[in-house]
Amino acid sequence: MDNRGLQSQRLDHLGIVAGICNEIGLIETIDGQLPDSKRKVSVGQAVQAMVLNGLGFVSRPLYLSPEFFHNKPADLLVGAGLDAADFNDDCLGRALEQLFKQGVTEVFATVSAKALQTFGIETQFAHLDSTSISVHGAYESNEADVADAVADDGEPVAIHITHGYSRDQRPDLKQAMVSLMCANQTSLPMWLRVLDGNASDNTSFAETIQAYLSQFSAEDTLPVFVADAALYNEKTLQQLCDTCRIVTRVPATLKAVKDIYAQVDNEALWVADEETRYMEFGAYYAGIKQRWLLVLHDPSRLKQDQSLQQRVDKERLGIDKKLETLQNRDFGCADAVHKAVAALTKTWRYHGVDLTLYTEKRYQQAGRPAADAPFELVWRFRGEVRQDEAVIEQYKRSHGKYIIASNELNESKLGLLEMLALYKSQTSSVERGFRFLKDPLFFADSLFLKKPARIMALLMVMGLSLLVYALAEHRVRTQLAERDTTIPDQTGKPTQRPTMRRIFQMMEGVDLLIIEQARRRRLLLNMTDVRWQIIDLFGHHVRKFYSEGR
Repeated sequence: MDNRGLQSQRLDHLGIVAGICNEIGLIETIDGQLPDSKRKVSVGQAVQAMVLNGLGFVSRPLYLSPEFFHNKPADLLVGAGLDAADFNDDCLGRALEQLFKQGVTEVFATVSAKALQTFGIETQFAHLDSTSISVHGAYESNEADVADAVADDGEPVAIHITHGYSRDQRPDLKQAMVSLMCANQTSLPMWLRVLDGNASDNTSFAETIQAYLSQFSAEDTLPVFVADAALYNEKTLQQLCDTCRIVTRVPATLKAVKDIYAQVDNEALWVADEETRYMEFGAYYAGIKQRWLLVLHDPSRLKQDQSLQQRVDKERLGIDKKLETLQNRDFGCADAVHKAVAALTKTWRYHGVDLTLYTEKRYQQAGRPAADAPFELVWRFRGEVRQDEAVIEQYKRSHGKYIIASNELNESKLGLLEMLALYKSQTSSVERGFRFLKDPLFFADSLFLKKPARIMALLMVMGLSLLVYALAEHRVRTQLAERDTTIPDQTGKPTQRPTMRRIFQMMEGVDLLIIEQARRRRLLLNMTDVRWQIIDLFGHHVRKFYSEGR
């Protein structure tokens, strides 16, 4: 058989990614914000290429994009007339610089707003959190570098990549911070800011919310903002509570929180479900009336009780031998005994000791002493170690508990159990988004660029990748529920809530056969019934990438 004029290319799940990008108008929305630079590859096309690379899950660094596309239909997935060589590091690097000059938050917000509108997703709740992204390289910066980052026409300022508190447990690496806001109880990102590597949540959360609020008018309905305890400080609450509603965790270090933990009997709490109990309190902090919700999570309580007992047992292991050694010493007076015991016990957290002091005669010569033999009186003690049950009980009273606060005082607008569900969904919302960005198969682990401006823009592109991924997952799950149908999970069992990673795995092995004859033809290979079922869930924007050969 003559194979001349035949070529095979990999499509896999990338038609889904490109279809979602096309549906939200990714290329057009980005290019519409930028001046025409007469590039062969527009900035929007460069971004779509990077999103495809990022969601290819092959762990290729950004500069290996030509290698990523060498066996894939770049002209189909990104734009007519483009091939792998067009996505070189110079092309992508300059695109990142243009994104930075336009403003990465502004570009991201425009794309996200258009995407959520296209998918008909209304934002009732906004989950906010931040994370660190570690980078390799020196990134030496000084005041002159920062000054150079601000142009006369008001271009954005590049972040300071530096050491800070590392969520990645990599204090040896410099980092940038990403502040992300996700819509409702999903991982759909709608707002993204890239911050200095040592930025603090205590101040950045308020700044992020205020920046987000600046796009609304007085008539618009604002979402309820959900965040962790970093949002709960006097300055931030006074800045925000007059303009928006919040749900946030109250720091356990506050005296009022400690008092509630100590005073409230667990059995007096109301039952939410078999694992959770709760109770409402009125509160007044930072000059603001609030509703506090005390939550007790029984599995967490039991786990913390077990962990506490392990610490108690570990402490006891080292106590007996040291105490025995001390009991064999002679002391000159009772005060000396008490000082020595106090020095020994000052590090004990869970134990105390009951002392019995006594005196003994010490003769200068060995053997049976004569009646008038000289001696000295020494002090000794016997100690009985005991667990300090009062201290242990004090620790236990806080186990499994936390307090949620809201400035929404009307329970009909925000019920207690809704408050609880909102805060608990933080893990499945923005924190799930961070796990996605830090996945070893995503290109965040190979983050190495020469300029902080490019780092900022690439982190924004990573956020767009999360947006596309989350939109695709939302579409699949919504359609499966609406059609009351299922697809098989990893074990072959039917599910209506697959992850997109599972969907991507199921599409692996889909190829295109390119036939160059009188006219160019593409034939789709290796499709199955379940793969067609998946494609049909997405609609025509995705279907057109798989339409040949059916």
